[in-house]
Amino acid sequence: MSPEELHAIALLRRVPYGRVAASMRALPFLALARHIVVEGRVVLRMHSGFGYHQACNGSVVAYGADNFNSRDQQLWSVQFTGTAQVSEPTTTELELFGPVPHFVGGEVFDPVYMRIEPQFITVHSPARNPDRAYEHAL
Repeated sequence: MSPEELHAIALLRRVPYGRVAASMRALPFLALARHIVVEGRVVLRMHSGFGYHQACNGSVVAYGADNFNSRDQQLWSVQFTGTAQVSEPTTTELELFGPVPHFVGGEVFDPVYMRIEPQFITVHSPARNPDRAYEHAL
């Protein structure tokens, strides 16, 4: 990975949730997902009850996360694309995810896990370097 891609992955490790974007029945959708980063790959945990994982499995998806809701003055957003594959997490990965929520959208949470190997990665920030204070306002 390039230094820029490694930096994006490091930023992604700072937040626990993001949004996966794909299409289902020819319509685009965004879905909330919990993520961890393991060996340069992103592993997602989602609720299987919505069926989003079926649309993502084997398809190219986009995944994004940001720190926009933080009090941090150094805002950033990371986006990447890659092929998603439903997979079984290791015991270590399950520990990294932490506890499973009890309910999602009024349904009992039934987790499903997907791996994404990022192929195209970008970082956006109001500042030239997301680890520095604002240099320009948007």
